[in-house]
Amino acid sequence: MSPANTNRGYRSLCAPKEQEKAYQVVLEQSDLFVISSVDLRFQILDRLFLVRRELINYITLNPEFSRSLRPVKVSPGAPLIVREMAEAAEVFGVGPMAAVAGAIAQDIADHFRENSRNIIVENGGDIYLHSNRSRTVALLPHPEEKAVLGIRIDSREFPCSVCSSSASIGHSLSLGRGDLVAVKARSGAMADAAATALCNLVRDKKSLVGLEKNVSRHLGSEISGVLAQIGQNLAVVGDMELKAL
Repeated sequence: MSPANTNRGYRSLCAPKEQEKAYQVVLEQSDLFVISSVDLRFQILDRLFLVRRELINYITLNPEFSRSLRPVKVSPGAPLIVREMAEAAEVFGVGPMAAVAGAIAQDIADHFRENSRNIIVENGGDIYLHSNRSRTVALLPHPEEKAVLGIRIDSREFPCSVCSSSASIGHSLSLGRGDLVAVKARSGAMADAAATALCNLVRDKKSLVGLEKNVSRHLGSEISGVLAQIGQNLAVVGDMELKAL
């Protein structure tokens, strides 16, 4: 496996609050950007190693888990992160690896919540946040352009995740043509799997009209809000407070 690409220019847009630290943690394909009240990079690296080892060991014995584009059943004795990914994949009808980045981001953020009241973990555009103040997550459908829109998250909504999928940027597989689908949810795995599933459905302006129908049964349970963009066309469903940047 090749190392992660550590050149992620969009991270320069992130502005830590006063008395917060911003730093990068990289281990093989995992490339995390963390904002926290204290510098936890070495502890996070240790935790990331353990989580990745659990996942890699499981995949070694169950290779279909990493290859499948459809949900895969796992045993109750599987590692927690494997079960969370499998559950999210089952809900949204995608392969388990569609939920991996969001699941890892949440694991790291949850694990170090006691060390830092405010901790934000970004994993390749998928974010998990614990915060005691409101935050704004910038949306970047076109990396070569400046971000002009963001999702404002009130302090009462934390912890939560914002995960994104795109057919035009990044290395993740998408079967649609959407420039960006961003999903807000309590669970990192659910947000990540939902973003992938919904981005697969975004093919043209007309498909945005049907987005609410595809999302409605999950709103208020697995996810809380969705934003989808293709070209200059935008659709927003559920609890998504947008903010001009």
